[in-house]
Amino acid sequence: MSSMGSPPLTGSAARPVEIRLKRAERVLELRFDDGLHVTLSAELLRVESPSAEVQGHGPSQKTIVGGKRNVAITAIEPVGHYAVRLVFDDGHDTGLYSWTYLHELASRQDELWRGYLDALQARGLSRDR
Repeated sequence: MSSMGSPPLTGSAARPVEIRLKRAERVLELRFDDGLHVTLSAELLRVESPSAEVQGHGPSQKTIVGGKRNVAITAIEPVGHYAVRLVFDDGHDTGLYSWTYLHELASRQDELWRGYLDALQARGLSRDR
C-alpha cells in the first residue's frame, strides 16, 4: 500500500472476521480475529482514506478534507483476500483499505479523530464545508 501513499502501518496481522455496513448510522462495524470489535464512521474512513488523493506521497502531502460530516459509504468491494475498496457517496472510491490499515484505523481512531478536528480548525475548515 505504500505505493498508494498510505501512512505507516503497525504491521498487525489481524484479519477481519466480520465487516458490516450500517447505512442508516453511516458506520462500518468491524470484528477482527484478535478480538478487536469496533465501529468506524464513514466520515473518519473517508478523511483517512489510504488513497494518494488524500494521503499524498508522504506525510507532508496529506490533504485535510473538510465537509464530510454526512458522507456515506455506498458500497464495499472485496479486493483479493487482503483489502476492501470503499465507495463513498461523494464519488471517492480510490482507496484500498487493507486489513492492516483497517486495524490501524480501529486501534487509533480516537487519536486520528482528534488530529483531524485539530487540522480542520487550524485550516479554518469545518466538517460541514
